[in-house]
Amino acid sequence: MSTEVEVKKGGFAEKLKNIGPGALVAAAFIGPGTVTTCTISGASFGYALLWAMLFSIIATMVLQEMSARLGIVTREGLGEAIRNQFENPTLKWIGIALVISAIGIGCAAYETGNILGGAMGLATLSGIKGTVWGPLMGIVAFGFLWKGSYKAIEKVLISLVIIMSITFILTAIIIKPDFGAIMKGFFVPSIPEGGLVLAISLIGTTVVPYNLFLHASAVQEKWSDAAELSNSRLDTVLSIGLGGLISAAIIITAAAAFHGTGVKPANAGEMAVQLEPLLGSWAKWFFAIGLFSAGFSSSITAPLAAAYATAGALGWKRNMQATNFKSIWIIVLLVGIIGSALGKSPVPVIIFAQAANGILLPIVAIFLILVMNNRNRLKEYANSGLQNLLGGIVVLVALMLGIRGLYYAFVKLMDMIG
Repeated sequence: MSTEVEVKKGGFAEKLKNIGPGALVAAAFIGPGTVTTCTISGASFGYALLWAMLFSIIATMVLQEMSARLGIVTREGLGEAIRNQFENPTLKWIGIALVISAIGIGCAAYETGNILGGAMGLATLSGIKGTVWGPLMGIVAFGFLWKGSYKAIEKVLISLVIIMSITFILTAIIIKPDFGAIMKGFFVPSIPEGGLVLAISLIGTTVVPYNLFLHASAVQEKWSDAAELSNSRLDTVLSIGLGGLISAAIIITAAAAFHGTGVKPANAGEMAVQLEPLLGSWAKWFFAIGLFSAGFSSSITAPLAAAYATAGALGWKRNMQATNFKSIWIIVLLVGIIGSALGKSPVPVIIFAQAANGILLPIVAIFLILVMNNRNRLKEYANSGLQNLLGGIVVLVALMLGIRGLYYAFVKLMDMIG
């Protein structure tokens, strides 16, 4: 009898109780940027860019597993690991400067999108302009970060995001989409005319560079040594896999609701139409509350990630009460507050934020792979040949899309000048 109890305790159900850091990563990338980008993708190109989401989820699993392994084995954050990777002072500071630049730009762009997305949800509910709600959201986020009380509301916010997520999955089933077209979208890569920026954005909204820094730190709070790597991997695969399923469901529901109609949803009320098959007249309210929840939670995690990354890279204390640490998240948050008060349409800003992350991803991923091949520190837990191959493929694809994205932006700029 006791043996049976022990087996149950060590079984799959027991392992599910260890889910944690991976769920935090999934909750961080299912923000207003994901909802907006996936909705615009489905509305504009139907199922054609589902392959980009599939690639994004596999890439996220590969890179986040490395990040988690680094944190558990070395007890270091990714920022610290990069700082300690190079003995040559010049290379060390070049690495530090590149990472801080990448994370700083990425988190700042992301923060503006997070606040604007949450404000868009509140504007839909109240009728008050998002330019009012955005700064107010930023001020409230500042209060939580300053007092360190975010964890008190974290479970509520994640629960709201999960409720919205379940709704998208159920709606995707109810609408009875074209299964053959979905399979083609997943497994036959193509970039329709005008779809390059959105393809990069889908990658940028999922394979978020700052999550690599968050994950390496979060696993240290959950697991104490390398013996628990299997629990970490299960956490990573299940949580990110669910996040990917949610994102794909948003693309599918948007494709069914908008593609071919000529409608390009520009606010939460218009985006909510895709939920009407399940929620009817309640769709607008449900969508707006979920969008606010996603935006507000992400508006707190992005500044924190920037602070953790910068503090680790520069050798500062990773302590929320430290002055240097506070100064970083305050700067990122202020950028988001100012950006949200300018009165610009939130959708282009959110799309730009995801595209910026897609372009910056290769920089952080290359440094992560370099660190994960340091056998002096990781010993038998350093990357295997297969892990390096998978990581290399992720970097190569992300780099190619990033270069194409920069070229596309340059051509557009020249057209505007000319």
